[in-house]
Formats: sequence, structure tokens, C-alpha cells
Amino acid sequence: MKIYLNKTVFAEALDRIRFIFDEFENVTVAVSGGKDSTVVFNLAMIVARERGRLPLRVMWIDQEAEWQGTADMVRSIMYDTDVLPRWYQMPIRLFNATSTIEHWLNCWEEGKDWVREKDPLAITENVYSTDRFHELFTAIAKTEFPDSPTVQIAGVRTEESPTRFVGLTSMPTYKGVTWGKILDRKRGHYSLYPIYDWSYMDVWKAIHAEGWQYNRIYDEMYRYGYSVSQMRVSNLHHETAVQHLFFLQEIEPETYNKVTARIQGIDTAGKLGKADYFVHDLPFMFKSWKEYRDFLLEKLITDPDWKKRFVSRFKKMDEDYAELRDITALHKEQVQSILANDWEGIKLDNWKRMPEVNVFRKWKRGDEIHALDNTDPGLKQYNRHIPLSV
Repeated sequence: MKIYLNKTVFAEALDRIRFIFDEFENVTVAVSGGKDSTVVFNLAMIVARERGRLPLRVMWIDQEAEWQGTADMVRSIMYDTDVLPRWYQMPIRLFNATSTIEHWLNCWEEGKDWVREKDPLAITENVYSTDRFHELFTAIAKTEFPDSPTVQIAGVRTEESPTRFVGLTSMPTYKGVTWGKILDRKRGHYSLYPIYDWSYMDVWKAIHAEGWQYNRIYDEMYRYGYSVSQMRVSNLHHETAVQHLFFLQEIEPETYNKVTARIQGIDTAGKLGKADYFVHDLPFMFKSWKEYRDFLLEKLITDPDWKKRFVSRFKKMDEDYAELRDITALHKEQVQSILANDWEGIKLDNWKRMPEVNVFRKWKRGDEIHALDNTDPGLKQYNRHIPLSV
């Protein structure tokens, strides 16, 4: 249940950030060049000026194979005189969804022709004991603030993830605040998300109403007809961002040339395009999507360890969702997972977070779902995945 206040999300977010600055001496804003972190950065700047806390500490973990528009956007932030820049252009390892041969991009690897040159402001040495992106936020806080509480403010929102919504509204993180996560309780390290309850319309309303600079790649994505949920401005070889390669060469041809020279599989994905890269219709020679999935698994995934992981994950999901009325939807998603070489299972995890799949799991656990208003047209998609025996 949502409880609405007689207050705008803009005003509430400012109050949340004021609370953060009043509670923590060490505050860092994590930016990505995306619309959400753009809002959080600008709100934090407002509060930092109010509280006399300038320069504002801002961090960006640069993944090298980024849109040039994203790099330009973040550069404008890092060179702001009211910002203390923490721009990390250091060796890290990122999954490459476009190749079954070259599984990883070793960002900023010495001896390679990088997609972009390193910036003079950048921190180039990785002293954080991990090369994985999502582990770095905790590791950086631990290394740079080993003996004092600190908070990282980020632009995480719950609008598109029911699971995230539940997580950020039910479990206390810090002094009754739920909208965040604990990085290291003993050290007092937290990550907090003051715009967690904003909609994408709130985000764009704030950006345009306040006249804030934003990443113009969004304009190009809109022009190409991408939905809001498909608009990503992070690294270009991520399993959820492959679709952007289909028009990268039109928007940023120089970036396309550099990325294709740097990472295997990029050029193939870019030239295939959306219609051919992602399969929407079952090829005529297969009887089912499951049969097609198993064929692709056998022929495309050549690494035995990776194949074993795919097989294990698919078997578990087939068992867990055997009673799903539309099991074909699962097998289709597994096919897309193979085509994206999604060894880490990001696409399948996103599928499991879909509202209709959540409803199925509730039914399977025996949770009460009869209280749902089945006259709501929005529930038709849920009912489509609830077994006939319900």
C-alpha cells in the first residue's frame, strides 16, 4: 500500500538529502551520466550549498566503453568548481554480452587502444581489492573511509521493479530509513536513494523545469522510438544495452569504430540489427522454444564451465516454473539470454521481477492473492500467468 503525503516528491527528496547531510560528515554522490543520477546530483548540490558543504564529493566508475555523450555529461560535472571529483578510470572487469569467445572487457587495460583516453582528473590505480563493478562501491567506501561513517547517494528508483519497491519500503537501513542498503554496518557505511519513489515523469519534469543539463543521448533514443525502460546510457556491451548498438554507428560513428576495434562481437551485433539479433518468431525447424533453446545452448556456448552454468540455471527455472501457464514465455527469455551470452543471468533475473511472475511465485508459496481486484484491466497480464487451478 502506498501512503501519499501533502508534499511534492521534489520537496521530499530535498528533505531526505538534508537529513543525510545532517547525519553524515562524509557524503558522496554516485553518478552514471543517466537521468536519475543527474537529478540526485543537482538536488545534492542544492543542499550542499544550503549547508555550506561544498565542494560536493562526486564519484563515477568509468566503464570505458561508454557513450561519448555520457562521458561528456559526467565530465561537465567533474570539472564543476563546486565538485570534488572522484573519477575512477582504473582496471576493472566487465561482462561482454556480444561475444561467446571474448567474455570480458578488461577496462583500461595497459597496452590496449582504449575507447577514450584517460582524463587528467582520473584515479587510474585500482587499490580496492576487487575488479567487479558492483563490488566496488562497498570496497571504495571501505578503503577511503575505513574508520568513519559515510554514505553514497545514488539515483535508484523502484518504479520498474516490484521487488526493489518491496525492499526499499519494508526493511530499515539507517535510523528508520528504508530507502537504501547497508554497505558495512560495523563501519557505518550506507548507500541511500532519496528519489526511490519518483516516477520517470517526475525525473524529466524536474530536469526540464529546473533547466538542468542532461545526457542528450536520451533525445536520440526517444527519436529512435525506444521506450523509457529501454533507455540505458551505461556501458555499450551490457546484456541489457545491446539493442543500442543497432544505432550507435548512426549517432556516434567514432565511438562505434573505437568500440568495435576494442571488443569482439560488437560489430556483429551492430550490423545484425534488432530484427536479426533478437529472435521473435520460432524458427520453422523447431517444434518448441525449449527445443530451440537447447539447440542454441549446444551450438553457441562453447565454454564447458559456462555451458554447465546455463544448463544448471535452466533446469532449476524449468522446475520452479513448471506450473506456469505460459511456460513458453520463460523459454523465450532463456533463448534471449543465450543470444546475449548472459552468463551472469541478469536478463533472467529481470524476467523473474516482472509483476506477473511475482504473482505466480506468491501463488506457489501459498500467499493470499484473492484480495486482488480482478476487475482491474491491469491484472489481465497477471492472470495470464496464474495456473488454471487457482
